[in-house]
Amino acid sequence: MSDTVLYIALAALLGLVVGSFLNVVVYRLPIMLERGWRREARAVLALPPDTDDEQRFNLLVPASACPHCHAPVKPWQNIPVLSFLLLKARCHSCHTPISWRYPLVEILTATAFAVVVWRFGWNETAWMGLLFTAVLLALTFIDVDTQLLPDQLTLPLIWLGLLFNLWLGFVPLTQAVLGAVLGYLSLWSLFWLFKLLTGKDGMGYGDFKLLAALGAWLGAATLPVIVLMAALVGIVASIILKVARNQPMAFGPALAVAGWIVFVANEPIKQAIQWWLHSAGLA
Repeated sequence: MSDTVLYIALAALLGLVVGSFLNVVVYRLPIMLERGWRREARAVLALPPDTDDEQRFNLLVPASACPHCHAPVKPWQNIPVLSFLLLKARCHSCHTPISWRYPLVEILTATAFAVVVWRFGWNETAWMGLLFTAVLLALTFIDVDTQLLPDQLTLPLIWLGLLFNLWLGFVPLTQAVLGAVLGYLSLWSLFWLFKLLTGKDGMGYGDFKLLAALGAWLGAATLPVIVLMAALVGIVASIILKVARNQPMAFGPALAVAGWIVFVANEPIKQAIQWWLHSAGLA
């Protein structure tokens, strides 16, 4: 077995483990946020604390359990994908069906991790790319479920992108800083223009921060490509979701998908941008 194949296989195995953890993040982080907001609201209104909100609840505590019968999830029942198959997609205690979303996130994470290592090799760029991928996946599924893009993920992603380019120079640092600024301002301006014309909110503030993060990682020059690709992904996904479940599509997942594609296909996209600028007489 060649080193490349070995590293890709290791990345896929790591992706399965990380994907299992991402399932926890996607489920628990919104609950943690809601509990925090309720505590703050009750404090402002001088109301007594709510017992449920005061119980310790984070990414590690309490231990995982079946949401229906509350039976604890044993270690052998928590092996990515394999446990789902061994349990035949049902709780071991109450036999309630387990959502296919759990193994889907694990397999998707493993696949994305393998692609990143296949594209960049086993080096610092790939390691940062795996972190970038994991955060984008968490944001994607949280936004699908709750229409939220938590600051706890988007803001660190902006700073990590700037540090990534300061450290490894994936794009020039100037491009990274401009990408963060222009990424935020472009959607912020579009939001307020739409609001002034219609009186409605066209998107959430989390979308501004996510595009700023993508700009920090990938540079200002890629922003038009990301937005165009995200629009196309969003249109297709919106049609599918409305037909299947009559559910509106959040824009965050489309931005995340587009940003990840631009990351792994960075060189061809850079060449295409340079060709376009040269053809237009701008470079």
